[in-house]
Amino acid sequence: MRHFLSSLGALLSGALGVYAFSPFGYWPLALVSLFGLYASTQTLSPGKAARRSFIWAMGFYLVGLWWIHNSMTIFGGMPLWAAFLLVALLAAYLSLYTAAAIWLAQRLVPSRTWRVLLVLPALLIAADWLRGWVMTGFPWLWFGYSQLEGPLAGLAPIMGVQGISWLLTFTAATAWLLLQRRPTWWPGVAAIALWGLAFSSNFVQWVTPTQESRFALVQGNIEQSLKWIPGQLEQSLERYISLTLPERDADVVIWPESALPSTEQQLAPWLEQVDLMMRDRGQSLITGLVSEPSSGDMYNSVITLGKNAVPYEMEHSNRYYKQHLVPVGEFVPFGDLLRPIAPFFNLPMSSFARGKANQPDLTAAGQQLSVAICYEVAFPGLVRANMKPNTDYLLTVSNDTWFGQSIGPWQHQEIARMRALELGRPLIRATNNGVTLVTDEKGQITASLPQFETGVLQANVTGMTGLTPYARFGSMPLLAWLLISGLVGITQGRRQFYGRQQRLAAQQNLRNRARS
Repeated sequence: MRHFLSSLGALLSGALGVYAFSPFGYWPLALVSLFGLYASTQTLSPGKAARRSFIWAMGFYLVGLWWIHNSMTIFGGMPLWAAFLLVALLAAYLSLYTAAAIWLAQRLVPSRTWRVLLVLPALLIAADWLRGWVMTGFPWLWFGYSQLEGPLAGLAPIMGVQGISWLLTFTAATAWLLLQRRPTWWPGVAAIALWGLAFSSNFVQWVTPTQESRFALVQGNIEQSLKWIPGQLEQSLERYISLTLPERDADVVIWPESALPSTEQQLAPWLEQVDLMMRDRGQSLITGLVSEPSSGDMYNSVITLGKNAVPYEMEHSNRYYKQHLVPVGEFVPFGDLLRPIAPFFNLPMSSFARGKANQPDLTAAGQQLSVAICYEVAFPGLVRANMKPNTDYLLTVSNDTWFGQSIGPWQHQEIARMRALELGRPLIRATNNGVTLVTDEKGQITASLPQFETGVLQANVTGMTGLTPYARFGSMPLLAWLLISGLVGITQGRRQFYGRQQRLAAQQNLRNRARS
């Protein structure tokens, strides 16, 4: 019974962590959840601790990612039980990383204090990094994202989102050790000092303003189930044009990811007319669409029309091709094997090619915009590599219609806003049905549209120049700290443990001699 209750407590504390993220935003719950991870594992043997941490992580990922089932059941034709099984399998896979970090820390460092304070936080962040890289990666629900509205947000421009994640894990470890009445004072002092530094960093202005431009973000709100059916194309074109025509004051009009349910090649004559219209109006238009150039490959792309763009022609240079594709959604691993199994693996537009790295910024109305399409914005290294020193804005276009009225789009916008904070650039996020928004260079929302409404978001946005420490150095300072702290923790922890063992053995020998 005690084992069952402990496992249930681990499961619930993991699930509680989800409520630290958007749309709930109770950021202190990140600490509570991580404290639960420590409390449920750090008095157990390595094997038992790994199993208990797996249960904690299952509660976290299964609740936090349940929204994925909408794309499977509503659009993929999959029964709910099968969707639950697939989401549970994904959660189990992601939970293995947490379990491996806990097991390895227990095995490497018998001394509890050094293990909990330095080794385990480093290994947990390393596990997060690995799951964001292995098999194309899934870098979702990193705890640092939950702190955009909290006092630790100022750490992001210095060490990135995972710097915040590390400080959260270190703080939870410190709190757990204090409650264990461990005779160690320095972790508490260190945690308070680090929180103070992070909070004070919120008031540092790393970048400087350039010029202001007026944007109009068109939210077409076209249902995904209707988007690709025959006859819908004309209605989609009409909706976007009718919403765009009144926006004569905008310097740049932006339509979302794959706004037009057809390929660029099929729409080329129409796009030429739109290009001419926008030039006559002295405006730029940026739109997402599917492109199938002469190479025969199909790309999820964003192109620019109108003022300050090169005159439109197919494969013109002022465009961006998506680099990091969504597994199953945009490419199907082992497609020949999986596509016959279920309709879910035959979603529309699930056979894209990858764009090249180091593509140039888009130029629109004299401004430079660094682009990330939808899922790409979850990869901080990719967004950082895309941004140039003269980039004025970050632009992300998305279509989260696949996930209905779930928490998925809210987690997505929170991730996108963190990129603005890390890199010190305003973020412009145009979506089909929400969450369409604009932020300042600190990731704070300055304008937004309600979800599931057709409309246009008008916003004056000031571009920025200059580089934050994270934009300049990336994750290298954090990785160096993780390596140093992990090695110090392992060395000191093992030395302390085996030194204690030797002292105890010596004392036992003295007692044995005294008895004899």
